[in-house]
Amino acid sequence: MRDTKESRLLLVLLVVIAFALITMDIRGGENSPLDRPRQAAESVFGPVEDAVSGVVDPVGNAVDAVRDSGDRSSTITRLERENAALKQKLGSNDITRNRAQELDKLLRTAGAGQYAIKGAQVIAIGAAQGFSWTVTIDAGSRDGITRDMTVINGDGLVGRVTTVGNSTSTVLLANDPDFTVGTRLESSMELGFASGEGDRPMRVQLLNGKAAVHKGDRLVTFGSEKDKPFVPGVPVGKVVGVDPSGGNLTKTLQVEPFVGFTRLDVVGVVVVGPRTDPRDSVLPPRPTTAPPPKPKATGTPTATGDPTAPASPGNDNQADGALPPATTTTTPTSSGRD
Repeated sequence: MRDTKESRLLLVLLVVIAFALITMDIRGGENSPLDRPRQAAESVFGPVEDAVSGVVDPVGNAVDAVRDSGDRSSTITRLERENAALKQKLGSNDITRNRAQELDKLLRTAGAGQYAIKGAQVIAIGAAQGFSWTVTIDAGSRDGITRDMTVINGDGLVGRVTTVGNSTSTVLLANDPDFTVGTRLESSMELGFASGEGDRPMRVQLLNGKAAVHKGDRLVTFGSEKDKPFVPGVPVGKVVGVDPSGGNLTKTLQVEPFVGFTRLDVVGVVVVGPRTDPRDSVLPPRPTTAPPPKPKATGTPTATGDPTAPASPGNDNQADGALPPATTTTTPTSSGRD
């Protein structure tokens, strides 16, 4: 529409009519003369409005869904993260509990042998393509570790330190074929040399081929000069087999190590050896078995006044394993006069 005097006059007229209609509608209240025109307009434009809203609402819902999907996605992500954190916490609690138990056993072993140790953790194992049994621990020269120190855990001998770095060290395990340690047999103190056999029992050569050895006998290290590479008294293992000597001067034993080399975690490096050789005092006490009960006495007891009377099965002296009391006779001696 062009901007002319007529168009301006028409616009003013429409505005005045609109204000007049609004005034009439307000003053009329519920009986407004515009109710019928309004209803007629609703009957005409209502279906059009519904049709338009039917087309527009899915688009609006889609927009709302896209907007809300971000919130739901973030909620799911947050819940997954919390779930993973809970699982990790539960797992870490189990690991912490296990390490606490291992550390407690290690401290008891070190205390029994009077070993000053530096605690460490196994952080790596030897290369899979190698033939040596080694592990890496998180303690090195800055922790006071030097080459040829004894490594133990709560069960016994783990190995010896072979290579030392600033913060890590390499440990040759006691089951390595190149590993050899001097041993002392429990109680009898017979000496020998134990060698690693990988995942099989260790092989021990006793110096005395006639030594009496039985399955279940236990061995400890007898130590080295200045406690390097081995301190004395560390539990090594127990005898599971004795090879026939065949007239040899030495005797060969099959010894199962106390340490599980495939599940090492917390270990201790002995930085100061014991003041005195602990011998086999570091070994745990053997389980004691209760003596069998004595059989109850049966039969009729006989009088004990006659020492020559045979003892019955119910005789107390016989039940106790004691002989009946001996009788003594007095022989008069000569007074020395005829």
